[in-house]
Amino acid sequence: MKRKLAAVVALLCLAGAAWIARDLYRPYRGFANSVMVEIEPGTGASAIADLLVSRGVLLHKLPFLLRYEIGRAYHHLKAGEYLFDRPLRPLDVYRKLIQGDVYLYTVVIPEGSDRFDMARIFQERLALDPAIFLRTTQQTALIHDLDPAAPSLEGYLYPDTYRFPRRVTAATVVATMLARFRQVLQRISAGEGAQGVNSLPKVVTLASLVEKETPDPAERPLVAGVFTLRLEKGMLLQCDPTVIYAARLDGRGIGPIKASDLNFNSPFNTYRYAGLPPGPIASPGEVSLRAALHPAPGGALYFVSNNHGGHVFSKTLAEHRRQVARYRKEVAALRRAAAEKADLWKKSPAPRTSGPTP
Repeated sequence: MKRKLAAVVALLCLAGAAWIARDLYRPYRGFANSVMVEIEPGTGASAIADLLVSRGVLLHKLPFLLRYEIGRAYHHLKAGEYLFDRPLRPLDVYRKLIQGDVYLYTVVIPEGSDRFDMARIFQERLALDPAIFLRTTQQTALIHDLDPAAPSLEGYLYPDTYRFPRRVTAATVVATMLARFRQVLQRISAGEGAQGVNSLPKVVTLASLVEKETPDPAERPLVAGVFTLRLEKGMLLQCDPTVIYAARLDGRGIGPIKASDLNFNSPFNTYRYAGLPPGPIASPGEVSLRAALHPAPGGALYFVSNNHGGHVFSKTLAEHRRQVARYRKEVAALRRAAAEKADLWKKSPAPRTSGPTP
C-alpha cells in the first residue's frame, strides 16, 4: 500500500514538474498590443508575479516563482518600468527582470539648450524634479579638470539624443551628458590648435554665444570671427543672448529686449561688461565648438538678421547702421502685411454652406 502511495506521489510530482517545465518554456501573451508594467522598489517576488499575471504577461505565477526561488541566491528582480510587446516565456520574463531590462525613454536635448531648458525637458519626459536637476548642475567639481572656475555645468552638458529609464536620477543624467561632452571634445580637439581663444573654458563660452546667435551651421565660423575680432579690439560683444541668459539667472523671463535689459547689472551681460561672459550661456553642439576653435578670418565686426534665417555681416559701423535700417524697414513691412491680412480675414464674409449653420 505504501509503495503504491509513494508511486502515486512520484507520478504526481513528475506530472507537476512536467507541467511547470512545459509552462516555463511556453510563450504567452494575454494582452492586446503592448503593456507597460511598473515594478515599485521593494516589491516582493510573489506580488510581482501577481502583477504580471493580472497584466497578461504570465498565465500562471508558479513557474515564474519556482525559477526565481532557484536563482534567488544569485539574482534579484529589479524595479522599474518594463515594456512587454510580444509573447514571452516565463523564463524570458524572469531574465528580463533580473537583467533590469527596463524601458528607456528617448530624450532629445537640442543644441543651444541651457540648463533651464533641460530641466523642463527632463521634467516633461522623465518626471525629473527640475529643482533637483538644477541643483545638480551647480556641482562644478565634476568638470574641475576642464574648467576650474566654472560657475556651473552650463555648456558642458552635451546636447544630444539620450535614452533614460523613468526613475533615473539627476546625478546619472548629468554624468551621462558630461561623458558625452568629453567624447565629442576628444574627437574634435585632439591635436588642434585654437585660433583666437586659447583655453577650453573660453572655447566653450564662445561656442555657446555662437550657437545662440545663428541657427545656420555655415554662419557659425563667421559669427565666431566677429566675436573674436571684437575681443581683440577690446569692443563690447553686445550679444543679445547673453542679456536673455542674465535675466534667466535672475529668475525672470523677458520678451523683446528693452533698454532696462541691456543695462541690467550682470557679469553675463555683454552690453555692460567687456570680454567673454564668466561662463557659457548654453550647450553648444559640435559645429559651434569647431567654429570657436577655428573662427573665420575677415574684418567683419557687426552682423544683423537678414529676415530669412541668416545674417548680413559688416566691417564698418556706418555699413552696419544701413543694414539695421534695412532690417527694421523689412520688419515693419512684414508686420503691416500681417496686420492687413488679419484685417481682411475679419472682414471677409462667412463661407456659404449647403447645410444648417451649427
